[in-house]
Amino acid sequence: MSNIIHRPRSTRRRSRIIDLPTERIKAEFNAILRDEELDQRMSLIAKGNLNEFGFDPFGYNPEVVRRILPFVKLIYRYYFRTEVFGAERIPESGRLLVIANHSGQLPIDGMVLGASLFFDSNPPRMVRSMVERFVTKLPWVNTFFTRCGQILGAPENCERLLEANETVLVFPEGARGISKPQSQSYRLTEFGYGFMRLAIKTQSPIIPVAIIGGEEQYIRIANIKALARMLKIPAVPLFLFGTLPIPGGLLPLPTRYRIYFGEPLYFEGDPDEDDATIGRKVKQVKSQIQHMLQYGLTERKHIFW
Repeated sequence: MSNIIHRPRSTRRRSRIIDLPTERIKAEFNAILRDEELDQRMSLIAKGNLNEFGFDPFGYNPEVVRRILPFVKLIYRYYFRTEVFGAERIPESGRLLVIANHSGQLPIDGMVLGASLFFDSNPPRMVRSMVERFVTKLPWVNTFFTRCGQILGAPENCERLLEANETVLVFPEGARGISKPQSQSYRLTEFGYGFMRLAIKTQSPIIPVAIIGGEEQYIRIANIKALARMLKIPAVPLFLFGTLPIPGGLLPLPTRYRIYFGEPLYFEGDPDEDDATIGRKVKQVKSQIQHMLQYGLTERKHIFW
């Protein structure tokens, strides 16, 4: 009996306190990963032309998307608490060209919009976003984006996807929109004309989208232009918050995102018409998005709720 070692009561109590929450967290995390809604919605997404390794011709892999969807859902539903308006206007099937305003210094608005088309559109749509050329040169990022279905924003890529009845997202403002100063918040910059020519050529409906919430997710206090030129990227923003070089250091503020979908727009004509003619059609789309932005801003009571 004298050889029995008695563990102090405080140690046993501390062990139980530590173990129980850990097991609970594991169980909740596993439940998130097994989310049946994600499996059901993924089953409704056309897999497309996948090779024996699970990739399509552009490098998209549905299995990779399924693995990251639980984290996207947490950010979309619980961090940004996204509200979606007009989702019933999204066509149920067929090719679709999604045109939206771009903002926020980092392309988080693209992820949120893509999530809205997956979680709040019925049936769900998997978005293929057109990205800037410099993104394809970023190590690791370029591969990750490719596996998630994002591709270089070249006209021939967009045309091939639309001909395959995919949902393609284009930000016509490009880098000009995402790196606007705070004084230009929710004021659309110049739109490119390429998306309109492709919409006419492929007879694809355009659905205009207004994204509210991205402009406030970071507070930019400077743009280090010299460093941007050195790195050959559009901008190097310096933020008031979220600048620490640690995991989560670029975490955006928990602004509430609001997504407004407009009525689908259909355009006819010759895709090779002069810029003046194409520009008038582009202006219709731009004006619709600006109108929805103004409406959404007047309806919004606060950026966080």
